[in-house]
Amino acid sequence: MPYFDAASAAPLHPVARQALLAALDEGWADPARLYREGRRARLLLDAAREAAAEAVGCRPDELVFTSSGTTAVHAGIAGALSGRRRVGRHLAHSAVEHSSVLHAAAAHEAAGGSRTEVPVDRFGAVDPAAFGGALRADTALACLQSANHEVGTEQPVAEVAALCAEAGVPLLVDAAQSLGWGPVPAGWSLLTASAHKWGGPAGVGLLAVRKGTRFSPQGPAGERESGRAPGFENLPAIVAAAASLRAVRDGAAAEAVRLRALVDRIRSVVAERVPDVEVVGDPVRRLPHLVTFSCLYVDGETLLHELDRREFSVSSGSSCTSSTLTPSHVLKAMGVLSEGNVRISLPPGTAGADVDRFLEVLPDVVAEVRERLGAPVSAPPSPAPAASLVVDALGRRCPIPVIELAKVIGEVAVGATVTVLADDEAARLDIPAWCEMRGQEYVGEEPADRGSAYVVRRLS
Repeated sequence: MPYFDAASAAPLHPVARQALLAALDEGWADPARLYREGRRARLLLDAAREAAAEAVGCRPDELVFTSSGTTAVHAGIAGALSGRRRVGRHLAHSAVEHSSVLHAAAAHEAAGGSRTEVPVDRFGAVDPAAFGGALRADTALACLQSANHEVGTEQPVAEVAALCAEAGVPLLVDAAQSLGWGPVPAGWSLLTASAHKWGGPAGVGLLAVRKGTRFSPQGPAGERESGRAPGFENLPAIVAAAASLRAVRDGAAAEAVRLRALVDRIRSVVAERVPDVEVVGDPVRRLPHLVTFSCLYVDGETLLHELDRREFSVSSGSSCTSSTLTPSHVLKAMGVLSEGNVRISLPPGTAGADVDRFLEVLPDVVAEVRERLGAPVSAPPSPAPAASLVVDALGRRCPIPVIELAKVIGEVAVGATVTVLADDEAARLDIPAWCEMRGQEYVGEEPADRGSAYVVRRLS
């Protein structure tokens, strides 16, 4: 069964499995002890730290292992903000950061701090000048991911790092999605990553803090990992994480070329074979293995279930597949379609034949889901168009509000409006995106007794 969700968790690398099993036998003792078993464990831990530091591009004494990438992010943000509290309590971050960064930022704000969320363009990238403009005299920390976890867009880390250095602001880079593919551009002050993203075992994160960066660990003090990650080290998992990172990076250049070609094929063929689809993310400046597209008039949850029935494991940023019933904050910040969203992230070793079969299966699956939902088909304009129409889609989830809009747009005169009443949060994103794709004018959102009224003017 083809697994196309490496951005969530990559399959365990063979080297990780071998190192894990070996370390279970050799690295079970306390590395802080001086007897031979402890010394053996300490040697393994030191070797793992050196290997990880080499891959990150830092000194071994600048890097600690945490219990997860999320823990690394939270510890890094809290420690940097506390270390620079005399400078101020302002935090700057992009609008498309991983949820761990956004949760840490929200907690900081709730505790009396302030933050600025830097917007992104339609590809999901920040403008370095805009990011630099968000830095203030009281900015204690800036956060920017190296590459986006949902659409694959690489961020201009080097340019932003230069602006941060000029302003005297440390930059934390979340490198969870990119570290397995290569080092992060220089200029960062703090870096975080997560082993299960590159094929290491789950439960291991990395936090690197450059010498000279003011940092004050928060929470109860601990003796291990420089006091920045309390608790007994999961040494077998750490050894496996470091070994697999080195192995993945050794073959990254060649595998990136191969997977980029497969992703390029997905990007082009999906747009050719599936009507009314939007391929999102930067087509060039992106991770080599990841592509995301959104299909009009499709329920994302149903689409993923149907692909799973055909033995394809994929992910989605659609609100239709989320327990929160809100669209992905990444897609929302980009202003792109969220309904029927599919994220494909190919693990190393993915066979081209599996990608070809996916491209053969997808068009029929999308067509079946659309038919099941009563999606509109092309129809001639109404002979007696109305001056305006109101569509009541209250209480109905995506993509129904957009489907109902598409069904009636031809029934109003050119220049007339359709007002869609909806209380699904996704409508706020998907109706404007539909207008962009269909060449109609999105007039705006108006208050309503329930939900919101979204006004669309017919242009053609």
